[in-house]
Amino acid sequence: SDYYDSDNTGYGPCDSHGVNAFGKVFLPTLYTLVFFLGFIGNGLVVCVLVKYRKQTNLTDICLLNLALSDLLFVLTLPLYAYYSVVSEWTFGDFMCRFAAASHNTGFFSSIFFMVVMTLDRYAVIMHSLRVARYRTLRAGITITIIVWMLSFSVSVPTLIFTKMTNESSVLSCSYTPESYAWELYNLLAPNILGLVIPLLVMLICYARIIPTLVNMRTAKKHRVVKLIVSIVVAFFLFWAPYNISLVLKFLKEERILQGNECNLEGNLRLAVTVTEAFAYTHCCLNPIIYAFVGQKFMKRAMQLLKDWVPCIPLPSSIDLSDSSYRKSSIVSRSSDVMSTIIK
Repeated sequence: SDYYDSDNTGYGPCDSHGVNAFGKVFLPTLYTLVFFLGFIGNGLVVCVLVKYRKQTNLTDICLLNLALSDLLFVLTLPLYAYYSVVSEWTFGDFMCRFAAASHNTGFFSSIFFMVVMTLDRYAVIMHSLRVARYRTLRAGITITIIVWMLSFSVSVPTLIFTKMTNESSVLSCSYTPESYAWELYNLLAPNILGLVIPLLVMLICYARIIPTLVNMRTAKKHRVVKLIVSIVVAFFLFWAPYNISLVLKFLKEERILQGNECNLEGNLRLAVTVTEAFAYTHCCLNPIIYAFVGQKFMKRAMQLLKDWVPCIPLPSSIDLSDSSYRKSSIVSRSSDVMSTIIK
């Protein structure tokens, strides 16, 4: 959040008004859009899963917590949108720490639950008979507690070292570590725990899953393969540019990356601003990738919307009859559909 400050005294004589002017328009616009889309999409996922909680299984628990993680993440965006406009933190020190910790916890928990869902999908497809008895409600609750505790633990340094400061009569909210080690941690944690390890898990698991699906006798196997590839590609495309920008910015601050001082500084700040905002839009895609592509979930969502707004027009292809819920979908998120894939 250090690049929200308009004065940026730490950047020396370089002119940063162009980047600041761009950020004051670009950031609040995109943050507001991500907030509304993420809130509506993930909120609908939560409502559907809560309504059908009696049919909950391990996958649905992970999907529910993924949506809650994204909601926790997007709920902080209005604060940062306002911060980017006024270039001053006006919400106090408590909200500075709370927003930063919530933002980080939502970020890590969202990625961790995606990893859990990947591992669960791998276990169900590759070792269905062996893991079936372990995919219980108790297991889901245990995994949920562990993931949230881990996410909060990783975010504790952000809670401690993020604070409101007053520089040149401008109030700012930024991460100010007391040592170089914590500064390095702030760089490595999102890169290693938020990108490298999750991406490796996805690549390894899906590299094993795809050949198995291809060999299955199902007409929709190509749809599943495309869905799996889209999950990995979307995750990489949305988050890798931001993490790379953070690394380059760190190398510049350590004077490892050399170049025209002002041009390099301005380009890196602009790159971090744009790639960060772009990465945040991934939380809007999670409901689409993990929920709405499933026929069963889509029918439940349409039924819920029909109950809320009876006059809403529904696509003719959506069958809301009770019998339709018993029809399996190859891309559904629930375990009974996964078992259908195994067959």
